[in-house]
Amino acid sequence: MRDQPLCFAIVAPAGFATEPAALDRAVACLEQLGHRVTCDPTARGRFQRFAAPDDERLAAIARVAANPDVDVAVMLRGGYGFTRLLDRIDFAALRGVRTRWMGHSDFTAFSLAALATAGIVTFAGPMASYDFGAVTPSMFTLDQCFGVLMNDAWDVECAVDGPSSASARGVLWGGNLAMIAHLAGTRFLPEVEGGILFVEDVAEHPYRVERMLYQLLHAGVLARQRAVLLGAFTDYQLNANDGGYDLATAIAHIRQRIDVPLYTGLPFGHVPDKLTLPVGGQCAFDAHDGHARLRFTDYGTVGSRGISP
Repeated sequence: MRDQPLCFAIVAPAGFATEPAALDRAVACLEQLGHRVTCDPTARGRFQRFAAPDDERLAAIARVAANPDVDVAVMLRGGYGFTRLLDRIDFAALRGVRTRWMGHSDFTAFSLAALATAGIVTFAGPMASYDFGAVTPSMFTLDQCFGVLMNDAWDVECAVDGPSSASARGVLWGGNLAMIAHLAGTRFLPEVEGGILFVEDVAEHPYRVERMLYQLLHAGVLARQRAVLLGAFTDYQLNANDGGYDLATAIAHIRQRIDVPLYTGLPFGHVPDKLTLPVGGQCAFDAHDGHARLRFTDYGTVGSRGISP
């Protein structure tokens, strides 16, 4: 286990800080944990719905990557913005730097593109505004984050719902479902064979969740996996048109259409308590009678280079 302080760089390649005070809380949280923190200028900027114009946000990625002191680049927040930058990011160059990249939501686009084009392992995990900058940060989230970042392997246990038993080994990948579906058919979606796919989303009605899963089904993505793990799907509203159709109904329907074991209950998403998941690392998944164990390996500790799946 690595127990030395880390250097975090808070950067905003997507949305602007909707709550500036949360950024200050994030800095204080990380510093109280004994780590060093720098804030890229984009973290306190705003341009339209973004933290800065495209060129400036692109420069911020390069600027953080070029800083030899930075161990972890943590995203300020999600929102929207990475899609505009993907074809302009030099992922091959990023593969050679020591910086590790962490976030979720819109960050999924960067994470999957990095894996697809350069074999870079990134981390689906907490961000500055919502997690480190929460009024009361989740101890579960903090423990999981630093457990993964500072160890060569990490074990997780959680309650799940799905088949009575299943075991799978493969590359762990995924993130925000809307972003995964958005990248389908592009060079930025990894072609993972025999992987373990995890998905989550926020403010998406169950029929939209089902529709995006169908996108992955029709594209052959789901059939190529050894397991599919569903995290949290939050902040949506059912309406009178649903007639009893809800998220559980949508998931049950998808289960009938695929042969891959599908489980719900993964502690990940737009929720306070979340795992940190090494996207592109190896995962051993074992489930039995509603209980699952996941072991993450081959993702490299902070400060090492990205590794190919």
